[in-house]
Amino acid sequence: MLLFLNSCTKEVQIDIPGYEELLVVDGSIETGRKPLVVLSNTADVYSPTNIQAYLNSFVEGAVITVSDGSTTINLEQVYTDELSPADAKEVSQILGYPEVLIANLHMAVYYPVSSSMVGEVGKTYSLTIQLNGKTYTSSTAILQPTPLLNTYWKPDAGYTDRGFTWATLADPANSYDAYKWEVKRLNGASSDEFFMKPFNPYVDDDFFDGLTFDFAYENPMTCNGDYLPEDMRCYFALGDTAVIKFSKVDRYVYEYMEKKYTQIYSAGNPFSTPTNIPTNIVGGAVGVWAGFSPAYDTVICVE
Repeated sequence: MLLFLNSCTKEVQIDIPGYEELLVVDGSIETGRKPLVVLSNTADVYSPTNIQAYLNSFVEGAVITVSDGSTTINLEQVYTDELSPADAKEVSQILGYPEVLIANLHMAVYYPVSSSMVGEVGKTYSLTIQLNGKTYTSSTAILQPTPLLNTYWKPDAGYTDRGFTWATLADPANSYDAYKWEVKRLNGASSDEFFMKPFNPYVDDDFFDGLTFDFAYENPMTCNGDYLPEDMRCYFALGDTAVIKFSKVDRYVYEYMEKKYTQIYSAGNPFSTPTNIPTNIVGGAVGVWAGFSPAYDTVICVE
C-alpha cells in the first residue's frame, strides 16, 4: 500500500505572476464638501512598511479634473502641511486623519483650493486623471439620501450605564440601496475630532429591500481602547451625545468598500476566502471614486 501511494504523487509547478505596479485612486465627494483625490502606487508584498515607504508611495504630477456635467474644475496638487487652517480641517474630515497629523505630514493630495465646487444631491461627478501619458476616468453619483426614521440609545447586556445606539430604517422598496454608518461623540472637552466607522460600516438592502426595522451599532471610538476595561469597550456611556452620519452610496462604491473591509478583517489569514477588490476606475488603475450623500441625527444617550 505504501509503495502504491508513493507512486501516485505528482509534482505540481505553479507559475506565480510577478509584481506589477498599478496606480491607486482614492477619491471622494460628498454633499456640501469639496472633492478630494489621493494617488499612490501599489506596493510589492515584500516591500518595506515604514512611514517613509508609505509617504514615498504617493504619486505627484497628475492633472485631475472633476465635472458635474456643466462645470469642470481642476484639482490642485497641494501638500497637507502647507494647507490653510480651514482647508486642513476640511481635508482632515474627509480623510479621517487628526488635524495634527495632517499638519505634520508632507503628503500630496489633489484638492480644489481655489474652487467653490461642493457635492450636490442628484448630480453625477466625472473624474479624469492624466498621468505619464495615460488617462484614467470614473464617475459617481450623489444619490438622494434616506434619513433614519428614529434614533435612540438602549442599555445592553444587563447594564444600566452603557449600551448601543439604535436606529429605525425604512428602506425604499423595489430599488437598490446601500448605506454607510459613521458616528462621533459631542462630549465637551472629550468630543471626537471626526466621524469614525464601526465594524462593517457598509451594508446594502439585498436582504431587506422595502422593509422597516430597527438595528444597532457599537461605539468604534472605544472598541480598541486599551485604556478601558474590556467590559466597557464598544459601548456608548449613559449621558453621551452621539452624532450619526448615515450616507447613501451607489452599487459600485458599496461593492468596492464591502470587499475592501472583508479583506481588512481577514487580517492576512491564509485560510480566509480570497478577495478580489473591484474598482470603478477605467483605464488600468485600481481604487475608487466615491460619492456620498449623508443624513445626520443626534442621539442623547438616556433612556
